[in-house]
Amino acid sequence: MKPIYLDYNATTPVDPQVADVMIPFLKQKFGNPSSSHWFGIMPSKAVINAREQVAKLINCKPEEIIFTSGGTESNNYALRGYAFANRHKGNHIITSAIEHPAIIEVCKYLEKHNFKVTYLPVDKNGLVSVKSVERAITEDTILISIMHANNEVGTIQPITEIAKIANEKGICLHTDAAQSLGKIPVNVTKLNVDLLSIAGHKIYAPKGIGVLYVKQGIKLEKLMLGAKQENDCRAGTENILEIVGLGKACEIARQNLSKNYEHMKKMRDRLWNGLINKIPDVRLNGHPEKRLPNTLNVSFLNMNEYFQLSLFLEIAASAGAACHSNSTSFSYVLEAMNVPVEYAMGTIRFSTGRMTTKNEIDNAIKIITDIYNKQIR
Repeated sequence: MKPIYLDYNATTPVDPQVADVMIPFLKQKFGNPSSSHWFGIMPSKAVINAREQVAKLINCKPEEIIFTSGGTESNNYALRGYAFANRHKGNHIITSAIEHPAIIEVCKYLEKHNFKVTYLPVDKNGLVSVKSVERAITEDTILISIMHANNEVGTIQPITEIAKIANEKGICLHTDAAQSLGKIPVNVTKLNVDLLSIAGHKIYAPKGIGVLYVKQGIKLEKLMLGAKQENDCRAGTENILEIVGLGKACEIARQNLSKNYEHMKKMRDRLWNGLINKIPDVRLNGHPEKRLPNTLNVSFLNMNEYFQLSLFLEIAASAGAACHSNSTSFSYVLEAMNVPVEYAMGTIRFSTGRMTTKNEIDNAIKIITDIYNKQIR
């Protein structure tokens, strides 16, 4: 039997409606959008339309949308592009200890190029303190990058409050919204951010497409040199096929946001309630309330790699710990949250999606419970 899929934070299946709008650009509408002749007209219009669809979802101007190859590229461009274009203003960057590697690794890279980075701690729920952000600011601070919601535990960060401080100090604010888009409202005007990253494959679009929102007036160093595509920021012929798919995915997400939120939350809570009723000493990781509606990160006391291996044969989810050469390492996010080792070793992230059913959840509860009981015997 095919495993139950509860790993929507890792990636989502392509929505059938998204696939349908992509097919013509794979077959008939193959023209270069930069071409002025007939074959370039439809692809050019498709890019314009997709840009508008993305802009409507996050409430920005279409010209503030830069298409990229995904969330990692968007994060790289946001940090590197802004840092190098504005290093004359200062060389200090603030981020958190639980950011995605696409932020952490870029910060490490920038440190090798004479930038200073402050990695803020989080509390036991994975929440960044607004006061800690304010205290970390110096005269040389030019950029703050705090994710909108954590990919592992789902904790939603106080971006609006951080934005108020950043705005008062004249500091650029970037947020990685790869996990939050399509699950909770992501409105760049209300969030008051200057840069925002999007990953298409997290919202039922194909892999290999993303967006960087760049507020008008924000200066970035060019990502790619060449022609003048993407507001003269990212040269190269546009990936029409996937841009069209992302546009449609954003349109669907905007139309069904409330409905999808309620469904994912209902499935997540059904799973959690089933687990706490059947398994003792199960621990919830992440903020109990300020959390993505689909994310359930739980730790099972004194479980080992065999528990995870057995589980993953029947349920697709993500592990919070890994064993290497008789030693166990666990997520730096859990470590930053001070999750006890005896719990962290048995951590699983379950994430529900639009396609998740009650039957899948009920079957998952039974599978997890049975495997747990076998392990403790």
